[in-house]
Amino acid sequence: MPEATIVLGFDYGLRRIGVAVGQRITQTASAIAVLRNGDTGPDWSACDALLKTWRPQALVVGLPLGRDGHEQPMTHAARAFAELLQQRYALPVHFADERFTSRAADAEFVAARRAGLARRKDAAMLDAQAARRIVEQWLSQPHPESAPA
Repeated sequence: MPEATIVLGFDYGLRRIGVAVGQRITQTASAIAVLRNGDTGPDWSACDALLKTWRPQALVVGLPLGRDGHEQPMTHAARAFAELLQQRYALPVHFADERFTSRAADAEFVAARRAGLARRKDAAMLDAQAARRIVEQWLSQPHPESAPA
């Protein structure tokens, strides 16, 4: 398969899922949405709309590993979400180590607030900013790993 030009990335969380779109040519990404997640699962209709709009060739899911690189309960939840994405959309799903992406997104937001470039209401997009970092990290890798089908 040729390399994906457009990818959608996900920062999976039990309550919210951040989403970003990225493109391989510039190796950049943009935060685009935060989806609800809960007892009944992700907001699939919102996810369907994002895939229809952006038409990605691949999906990237952040893999929340522990500081030492070992898997933890959230790692398994993210893997299960990746499997659902692959089943639902029949697209390649890749993983990217997401350690510290949420902290980095938080730090960017704090710096932007101090500089007067962000407002409190912009915090709602923090999960999407974490997804942006996940996608940019994945795009910078030469040979990403695919999720099992």
